Amino acid sequence: MPATALPARGNVLAFDFGERRVGVAVGELELRLAHPLTTLVVRSDAQRIESAAPLVREWVPVLFVVGRPTPPAGSTHDLVRRCERFARQLTATFRVPALLVDETLTSHAASASLSDIGIRGRRQKDMLDQVAAQHILQAYFDSTHAPA
Repeated sequence: MPATALPARGNVLAFDFGERRVGVAVGELELRLAHPLTTLVVRSDAQRIESAAPLVREWVPVLFVVGRPTPPAGSTHDLVRRCERFARQLTATFRVPALLVDETLTSHAASASLSDIGIRGRRQKDMLDQVAAQHILQAYFDSTHAPA
């Protein structure tokens, strides 16, 4: 979906997909600032969508952004296919477009961000995924909605 097809304003929910934990961040298209929101603890694909529903009702997003790992050239990875499927399920369930954004090194960047504010080691566990989602969404805002 080209950026021009999006409204100028509206909330965006971003997801850092994981098999058991899904980090969620929120931002607004006009402001182009991402904020960590929550971490969903899930056991199945159905539970991921179910857990996202209250967030969709609360934030009424105009777009979903889903982090997608980039495997080495020429290889395939099951996690890539699962992220793509999750993005399709979000769109089909909530009738909101979903974009895939490269999530390379976002968990590392999230850990560094948390360390910078004094949260280290095991104390990062509860926040790491949602801060990674924040990095994914901010990267989307910075690359796609840069000021003219």
